[in-house]
Amino acid sequence: MNDMINAGMLSVSSLLVSLVVLLVGLVLWFFVNRASSRTSEQIELLEALLEQQKRQNALLRRLCEANEPEVEKPAAPTVVQDDDDFVRLVAER
Repeated sequence: MNDMINAGMLSVSSLLVSLVVLLVGLVLWFFVNRASSRTSEQIELLEALLEQQKRQNALLRRLCEANEPEVEKPAAPTVVQDDDDFVRLVAER
């Protein structure tokens, strides 16, 4: 009689351990799957942002090239001597 009770308890405890392991596995799977899907969404958003930035850079380049002033040839540099240079060399007290 004692053997039947122990055998029954063994199968119940085995079933209980299996259910706990299954429950823990399902919870872990849920969080890993959720993190994976959120990461995929973030990657898609970052790729869309990168594409928009590329378009903005191209538009900015075209705008800058259109508004670029014509470059004039620089005139010959003139040398002007100021008396202010001497003042800058005097040490302050």
